[in-house]
Parts: sequence; structure tokens; C-alpha cells
Amino acid sequence: MFWLLLHFGLTETQAFGDETISGYASRDAVYELVEMDGQFIDTEITIAFPGKGEVTGKAPCNRYRARQTVPLPWIEIGEITATKRACADLELEQRYFSALQTMTLAEIGGDILILSNDAGDELVFAVQP
Repeated sequence: MFWLLLHFGLTETQAFGDETISGYASRDAVYELVEMDGQFIDTEITIAFPGKGEVTGKAPCNRYRARQTVPLPWIEIGEITATKRACADLELEQRYFSALQTMTLAEIGGDILILSNDAGDELVFAVQP
């Protein structure tokens, strides 16, 4: 079986049923937001896909979680639950959460993750070193 996986260039995750972004992104990778709708972001905002259907991350003020169950290249972020801390960047956090829930397509290439939607909105992430 291992030989067949190598022959077709598949990872075990891809071959055995996780067709969501979690099955294609490294489960250890943490992606940091670098651009939101064409604007450079210099505040730490992250996203990760640690397990099937799991979305976790850190927004400017709070840690968050959500579910995602549609197959790649689509993405559909479910209800976001977050801790309840306040900070000076709470408005940016709310913009990020709103934008994240409108994303419908996901592209992963090397260390870059791009989430986008039909309206042309984009969230561009790079793997944290």
C-alpha cells in the first residue's frame, strides 16, 4: 500500500479520506496573515488546520476555533468561537473574522495559503518560521 501512495504522490491523509484543507496543509503548520484585501497586515493573526475539519488560530486579541468540512479547493468556515479578551485591535479582529467567514476557495502552494471568494476578497497567509 505504501508503494501505491508513493507512486501516485499521495500522503496517507489524502488517500484515506480527509479531502478538506486539513488533509493537504501540514498539520503542524501555522499560517500567519500577511495581506487582507490587498493591504499588508503587520499584526499577528494566524490560522492552522491541526486535524480533520479543525480550524484554529490567533486573532489580534483572542484565540479562536471553527469547523470546516467541505473538500478542497473549497472552504467554508463555520461558526467561530473565540476567547473574550479586549484589546486595541478588536476592530481588526472583527474585520478578519467577518472576512474569514466569507471565504469560499483555498489554495495551498509551498508555504503560502490563499483564501478567496467570488467577490475578489483575499486573505494571504505565509507559514510562520
